Amino acid sequence: MPGIDDCLSEAMRIAGARGVSLLDWGSGLELGTVGASPVDDHEATAAEATDLVRLAAESSSFAEPGEHRVPVHDIILTSEASYHLFCLVGTVFDSRLLLHLWLDRTEANLAAARYRLQALAEELVLG
Repeated sequence: MPGIDDCLSEAMRIAGARGVSLLDWGSGLELGTVGASPVDDHEATAAEATDLVRLAAESSSFAEPGEHRVPVHDIILTSEASYHLFCLVGTVFDSRLLLHLWLDRTEANLAAARYRLQALAEELVLG
């Protein structure tokens, strides 16, 4: 079972990967990063990514009937040149962690990348 560094290194082996970060979406802090950032500023990217995930997760508009929060597993954002995958990481403690993978759209396979990132999130051991 990989730790943070191993997890991030493995994520960078996903076809088309440009950068990956482990983020605390409760605080907006970056816990680890490998590769590039879309705006050459990892801290700004972390803050904006966590804002996006927080908005989706805390929105009642996307919740199931009778629920007040969305049980978000992942979010996919696409643009003309890239994909951004946001995969929430389950933990044994009260934490809000997510993996953010930035992919080059011309080199990536979105379905394969999503599947692999979810597997890495499930294997991640924090400690």
